[in-house]
Amino acid sequence: MARRLEPLTLANLDELPVPCRDCVFWELDPVAARQAARNGDTGLEKEAWLSQLLLDWGSAGIVLYVDDEPAGFAVYAPAKYLPRSQAFPTAPVSPDAVVLATGRILPRYLGLGLGKILVQAVAKDVLKRGFRAVEAFGDSRWDGPGCVWPTDFLRAVGFGVVREHPRNPRLRLDLRSAITWRSEMEAAVERLMGAIRPEHAPPTPVTVRDALRTGPE
Repeated sequence: MARRLEPLTLANLDELPVPCRDCVFWELDPVAARQAARNGDTGLEKEAWLSQLLLDWGSAGIVLYVDDEPAGFAVYAPAKYLPRSQAFPTAPVSPDAVVLATGRILPRYLGLGLGKILVQAVAKDVLKRGFRAVEAFGDSRWDGPGCVWPTDFLRAVGFGVVREHPRNPRLRLDLRSAITWRSEMEAAVERLMGAIRPEHAPPTPVTVRDALRTGPE
């Protein structure tokens, strides 16, 4: 299987799964999100949010493709761009961290370790931007796909709880102190972009920098 990572932009926003394409759970505060849903404007609100974020901060999402088909995605940004983050009982997020807001692996691609690859790619980009950590709100009662990461998944990929809560703990992945993890992370993304390429592809290495660049392709 050929796999690649691309930044989330307006050009590939429509390739997110249908429930996620127009979802504004993170992008608007709860009151504004309910109003947008009543007005049927969530899709436009999503586009406006992403467009402004791309101008202000750059790409804040990653789409993972398998054989040119979208297989999963992750969205992340500083807390000020994610109004819903203030509504969690374990808020606020630390000022030195970026929020790993939401993401999903499509059902047919589960069990392949792609969720960990997405988190590793996010962490690499966050490091490049000078932040010290990634934080996320977990769902300890997760029972199916939703807008919040399962707490068990976040723990499994290296996050630790920094504020407990029976439903929505806040977890943190410290990056600059995790030098060994960082090295392993970069190697894993390099393997994704290099060793897993189709057999007929030329053996030219693709770097993590190339894989995560936000400029035109």
